[in-house]
Amino acid sequence: MAAKDRIIVALDVPSLEQAGPLITSLASYVWCFKIGLELITAEGGPQAVRFVQERGGQVFYDGKFCDIPNTVGNAAKAAAGLGVQMFNVHASAGVEAMMAAVANKWKALVLAVTVLTSLEENNAHLIFGGSSKAKVLQLARDAKIAGCDGIICSPQELELLGKQKELVGLLKVTPGVRPEWAATGDQKRVMTPAEAIKAGATVLVIGRPITKPPAEIGTPVDAAKKILEEIAAVL
Repeated sequence: MAAKDRIIVALDVPSLEQAGPLITSLASYVWCFKIGLELITAEGGPQAVRFVQERGGQVFYDGKFCDIPNTVGNAAKAAAGLGVQMFNVHASAGVEAMMAAVANKWKALVLAVTVLTSLEENNAHLIFGGSSKAKVLQLARDAKIAGCDGIICSPQELELLGKQKELVGLLKVTPGVRPEWAATGDQKRVMTPAEAIKAGATVLVIGRPITKPPAEIGTPVDAAKKILEEIAAVL
């Protein structure tokens, strides 16, 4: 995979008006654009997908489906019908729900969300009753059983997952990626782009470091180019 194919830009903005210039300027530098709950709720999922596609971008539909299997399956069918590259489902919804998503994915990739990258260890224990690494491993195995194409995890779990022979073939998509020159923000379990790729990440999801880079870095395109150079150096 080329460096360009390793980047998904998170369009975590409240309106299509704000998303438009980012899509137009960055489409030739990145693989995909992630449409998340903020934009889906504010503008509507189908409208947001078409908006990105009309401007030359491909879409990762970050709907994080988490419901009973029948509902997840129907949501997956609707998302796949929009012509998106991928969509996701919470692995904690269970194997049957993930299987329903896979059964209705058409040409899209299905990614299973493991443990959110905003959670620190004490939060993981409170929510899951165990460490984040243990839970990510369990959910990744469930995703593999369900037939998902990949998982979403923090960079901190990549090395552990890479040692599990039963998980060979799963794409590893990682948010929580922050260049050394970017603020950490609300992400807790982070790595730099180069570190994440070396640790085994397939694709990186990067938002604010590209969409709102520090003034000394320049424009979103300047930030994307800088990250592309960092990735290319370790491929």
